[in-house]
Amino acid sequence: MTEGFIRSSKSATREALSFCRQCMGMCGTVVSLDAADRVVSVRGDREDPSTLGYACFKGLNAAEAHNSSVRFLKPMKRMPDGELVPVDREQVLDEIAERIAAIVEADGPEAVAGYRGGGAFFTSSSVMMVPAFLSALGSPKAYSSVTIDQSAKVVALGRIGIWPPGRTPMSRADVYLLVGANPLVSVSANGFDTRNPTKRLRAARERGMKLIVIDPRETETAHFADIHIQPLPGEDCAVLAGLLHLILEAGWQDHSFCDRYADDVAALQRAVASFTPAEVARRADVPEATLREAARLFAHDCHSGPAAGSTGADMAPGGNLAEHLIECLNIVCGRYLREGAEIEHPGVIHARQPIRAEVIPAPRWWEQGAKSRVGGFGQLDGELPSGTLPDEILEPGAGRVRCLISHGGNPASAIPGIEKVEQAFSELDLLVAIEPFPTMTTALADYVLPPTLQYERADLPIWLYESLVSPEPYTRYTPAIASPPEGAEVVDDHVYFSGLAKRLGLSLELLGEPLPVGTPLSTEEILARTASQAPIPFEEIKKAERGIFLPGEKQYVEPGAPDSPHRFSLLPQDVAEELRSVAAMLDQPPLGTEPYRYRMAVRRLRDANNSAGLALPSIKARVPFNPGFMNPEDMAQEGISEGDEIEIASGHGAIRVRAESDPSLRRGVVSVTHGFGALPRAEAKYEDVGVSTNWLTSTSDASRESINAMPWMTGFPVSIERVEGASDAIAVTS
Repeated sequence: MTEGFIRSSKSATREALSFCRQCMGMCGTVVSLDAADRVVSVRGDREDPSTLGYACFKGLNAAEAHNSSVRFLKPMKRMPDGELVPVDREQVLDEIAERIAAIVEADGPEAVAGYRGGGAFFTSSSVMMVPAFLSALGSPKAYSSVTIDQSAKVVALGRIGIWPPGRTPMSRADVYLLVGANPLVSVSANGFDTRNPTKRLRAARERGMKLIVIDPRETETAHFADIHIQPLPGEDCAVLAGLLHLILEAGWQDHSFCDRYADDVAALQRAVASFTPAEVARRADVPEATLREAARLFAHDCHSGPAAGSTGADMAPGGNLAEHLIECLNIVCGRYLREGAEIEHPGVIHARQPIRAEVIPAPRWWEQGAKSRVGGFGQLDGELPSGTLPDEILEPGAGRVRCLISHGGNPASAIPGIEKVEQAFSELDLLVAIEPFPTMTTALADYVLPPTLQYERADLPIWLYESLVSPEPYTRYTPAIASPPEGAEVVDDHVYFSGLAKRLGLSLELLGEPLPVGTPLSTEEILARTASQAPIPFEEIKKAERGIFLPGEKQYVEPGAPDSPHRFSLLPQDVAEELRSVAAMLDQPPLGTEPYRYRMAVRRLRDANNSAGLALPSIKARVPFNPGFMNPEDMAQEGISEGDEIEIASGHGAIRVRAESDPSLRRGVVSVTHGFGALPRAEAKYEDVGVSTNWLTSTSDASRESINAMPWMTGFPVSIERVEGASDAIAVTS
């Protein structure tokens, strides 16, 4: 069926306030609805006290999603001929439960796995259903998009230690250093205020905050930077170690903070001694003077702002070390809230707890608990690394994953090594996708269970990461304001889990309390239980139609135990070894030998969140496929013109894309947006769907990080060659 947009036959008859749940922005919206309560249009709410009228293109086109002609409106079952056909919901749940029970009977609960994507995380009533279901079943096989994205942050805290009060917030920062982050487009960054991000950044700049950006492209965020360092992708570790070298050599560290909480500063200084400005400048291909200026601005001229990383650093080789060095910058320069400081967001949905100025020693979570069968990787925040999932399916033996429930995600698109992923998912005995639209994952699924969309369900903002959504104690409630299309048989996501649990005789828990089995809780009741620890009653939150800044006493950082022996671990043995490996490459040519003379850099779109929404007509009209962006000087050198077909090859595979000039991109780099493409079996045309960058990647040990099995998805060497003549090929393998 061709993608289309079923417009309402009637014009809007009323407007309702709500908020968007397409990304971490959670922007306040005004939704126009017709007489049948169908979404007609969406606009940003200029009176919203949190996001101040902001709404991006993907959020404004929610009406297309709600009324899409290819939206799944009934539960679907894969038939022997390969077609998905609608089936009664109760029958589908009966069949799925029966098949899960048989798998567990034969191979135990570890044969069942679950995956959460953005659609799960942005649905507050259902976000905990995958871990609750697996826990009740007795399976540790929980996976999510978190461990195929920025899990390096969890690794860094696990190796260096935790400061409960957190970093100095952006509102009090006199400088902000961003590594591989573009929050003005992604609307997501660690600690960056994304509530109308451009307006918030401009306000911070007007009050005097300086901005340092480390990114190979002059991004929309870097455009505002006082200093922009443009290294080759994958060289963030060298740049960060070089900044630490300069800061420690000059004695610009926060001596009192380091003396009290970080005993191994001297060892760190010795470890970064070889990262001189000259060596780092040569390896990362950046001006030595710019490195010196950035170190001085961050550590000498300014005194109260953090460094923060994002996907550009975390998805590249050395991502774990990069995040560790970012945290070292914050520790060495003392960029944390201290005793007596006010905590801007002490908790809204999460229960408020005393927060003390003391170090929680490096917990190294992954060294305890469940491990992956292949590689022995441990859990991060209760999850196994998603980079190990294909092996867990393909590797025979006890504990092999035979069933996967994917909730609101597209793991077939997200996990690198596209051929291996397709093979693995095809070999599952049961693949269930809770998903509203066709994706690479639903193309392989045995059953597709359609959920309601955002304006058709009651909700709270993403409470798991509430302090990242708003630096202030703010939350809001939205009722279900829209109705699904006529004849639709969609339900809120949690209904599917409670239905399966009932059939399997499982008792699910939410926030430590069992959910009733006989009569499942309504969405409203689940949200009320979720918000039960809020400083005010849930009914009061519901009454505030544009949300509420929670009243109550302010919370301050309490003193730590004066005799606490705990310190930050700036240089544990594994970090020291990784740093030595990077140091050993300083004298090697940065761009390598023929033919891999370029570095790959993935990038995000303003128009869509990863693979979600790319097929919607308005978005497809703007970005029908993902081009290969190059600096125009590189294009001229290679004899490549705008629109030429080029082949980009790595050590794992190759893709063919249309070349497009991007003067904001530094030389020596080709940049392609991830999330596009189709499964290899689809033999789709590039001009129709673009191409998956995962042809270039792998989940093998040689191409992923230790500890979190994070595959390298950016910053690796590639070759570029102009292809003579037009071609429909979307990928070739090597």
